[in-house]
Amino acid sequence: MKNKFYTYIQNLQDQIVAGLEAVDGQAKFKEDLWNRPEGGGGRTRVIENGAVFEKGGVNISAVHGKLPDSMQQLFKVGEADFFACGLSLVLHPKNPMVPTVHANWRYFEMYDDNGNVIQQWFGGGQDLTPYYLFEEDAVHFHQTCKTACDKHNPEFYPKYKKQCDAYFWNAHRNEARGIGGLFFDYCKASETMSMEDWYNFVTEVGNSFLQAYVPIVERRKNLSYNQEQRTWQEIRRGRYVEFNLVHDKGTLFGLKTNGRIESILMSLPPHVQWVYDHHPVAGSEEEKLLTTLKQPKEWI
Repeated sequence: MKNKFYTYIQNLQDQIVAGLEAVDGQAKFKEDLWNRPEGGGGRTRVIENGAVFEKGGVNISAVHGKLPDSMQQLFKVGEADFFACGLSLVLHPKNPMVPTVHANWRYFEMYDDNGNVIQQWFGGGQDLTPYYLFEEDAVHFHQTCKTACDKHNPEFYPKYKKQCDAYFWNAHRNEARGIGGLFFDYCKASETMSMEDWYNFVTEVGNSFLQAYVPIVERRKNLSYNQEQRTWQEIRRGRYVEFNLVHDKGTLFGLKTNGRIESILMSLPPHVQWVYDHHPVAGSEEEKLLTTLKQPKEWI
């Protein structure tokens, strides 16, 4: 399974990078291959200063070795070997009318002293963070997520949409990071779902990513904007940074497993502002976004 999924994310990285380069029309992704001293490595691909994407990355990694102490405590196990691989992407567009997007699909295994797999699971999801709210974009993104889920189980979309709303929540701000999407974790074999079934589901969601995001970018990338709207985008990006550094499990896992710092912090936007006690104008589009982020919404 680990070889099968790693091959899948290698191919998916190629597909997504090609699709995003076509949308940008100017910049190309730069590739950076790296090795982890404790075992494994990855292939980081970053785009910067494009016509559409100010900064973004589509990264894959496969790491293995001894499970660090912090992870042993998290999983409530003793010393063990592990393998983890995944694809993680974040895109920060230049135009504030185009939303930031994040996605991740991953697989994890843990072994006993004889090298037998004792735990294995999938996780992942995709979520959208707009700066200006276009409801048709939110509906499109969620409908694409639901369509992928419904092919496998009609209960998946409402369940994983709810988990996404709960996960991407900036508790210290009492607001959502964005308008959500899907979030699933610890997807293990059961009476109703084999690991092969989970593989088929996770890859279905991964394959839907470009369909979920690219039409939104195409609709919004040429809209005009002013400096005030750009400032608002940078203030909201600050909330994105706060979530990633305070709450995000993937970031924390990378930091605690001696992950590659450049790849981990690739998710951070290049231009951000923190304005003291900032409040948008009453009745403005900016306030409309904040109001929406105060409580999860059913988009479809």
